[in-house]
Amino acid sequence: MLVGLMSDTHDRLPYVDRAVERLNAEGVELVLHAGDYIAPFAAQKLGGLEAKVVGVLGNNDGDTELLKKRFEGFGGELRGPFAEVQVDGLRIALLHGHLTELLNSLVSCGGYQVVVHGHTHKAEVRRVGETLVVNPGEVCGYLSGKSTVAVLDTKTLEVRIIEL
Repeated sequence: MLVGLMSDTHDRLPYVDRAVERLNAEGVELVLHAGDYIAPFAAQKLGGLEAKVVGVLGNNDGDTELLKKRFEGFGGELRGPFAEVQVDGLRIALLHGHLTELLNSLVSCGGYQVVVHGHTHKAEVRRVGETLVVNPGEVCGYLSGKSTVAVLDTKTLEVRIIEL
C-alpha cells in the first residue's frame, strides 16, 4: 500500500491544495498528517484527499475541538497528540515530534517499524536499528523554502520525498 505522509501545513492553503493534488495523483490509500495545521479551515482542505486521513495535533494547533469537527466533516480522524496506525502488518507511530524525549523513546523502543513525525520542517528519512523514521518535511515551505510531502510503500519500506 502507498501511504502519503505530510506535516506542518501552517495555513498555507495553496500549498495544501498542491499536496492534496499530488498525493491523489500518487494513488495513496492512506494519508498520515503529523500536525500543525494551525487553523481549522486549513484542515478542512484535506477533505479533497481521495484516501483516508489520520492526523495528530502539533504544538501550534489551537482550536482542537473545531479541528476535530473539521476532520469528522470529511471522514478523517484526528486522534490527539499521538496515533498508532496498523497497515499491512506494520505498526506505525504518528506524532508531531516537538516532545523530543517522547519521539526518541518511540524510535528506540523497538515497538514500531515506522515512526512518522514533523515539527522540524526538514524532510528526513533515516533508520535507527530496525525502525524507519520519516519526517516528510513541511507542506508550507516557510522555514526550508521547500514544500514537501512523502510517500511510503508499506511492502518495500521505501520512502520518496516529493517536492511540490
